[in-house]
Amino acid sequence: MSETEIVTVGRRLPKLATVASTRKPFTVSVTWAEGERVGRTDSVDLAPVIFTFKVFRPLRDGTVPFEDVELGEWGATLAWAGCPDLEIGAESIEDLAAETMTNHDFAAFLKRNRLTLDAAAAHLGIARRLVAYYAKEREIPRYIALACRYLDGQIDRGPDGGRTVSEAA
Repeated sequence: MSETEIVTVGRRLPKLATVASTRKPFTVSVTWAEGERVGRTDSVDLAPVIFTFKVFRPLRDGTVPFEDVELGEWGATLAWAGCPDLEIGAESIEDLAAETMTNHDFAAFLKRNRLTLDAAAAHLGIARRLVAYYAKEREIPRYIALACRYLDGQIDRGPDGGRTVSEAA
């Protein structure tokens, strides 16, 4: 191995290409330059991070305008102008983006797992009507997206070809 040879270990770290604040509070639209989501544009709610750590108090109380969000060095972070302590790493943003679910994603979850509206409602512990709304136009809450992500790994084919929750769950 030479001194100039590049060694790659693990997955590529995510990098952001663009960022813009949206109309929703504490939500940004990001486009990915590198990583698992390269080329995608995601709407990411940063509230779970901003409301968890004390360092983000200036964003919560409005001392630093959330709309002043910009890309940090090399697209590795989101930062706020003039506040070097206010940064969120691209990996954290990627994790939050993975926990987000669009209506199209939800409909694909139903189809992939061959769930009827009634069956999905039973698995998720919500009303059938909400399942129908989430498959069409209503914003999907984070806890529903996380539950769907969990159920994706737990729902197995039964002996009759139907879907059942695995006994391991």
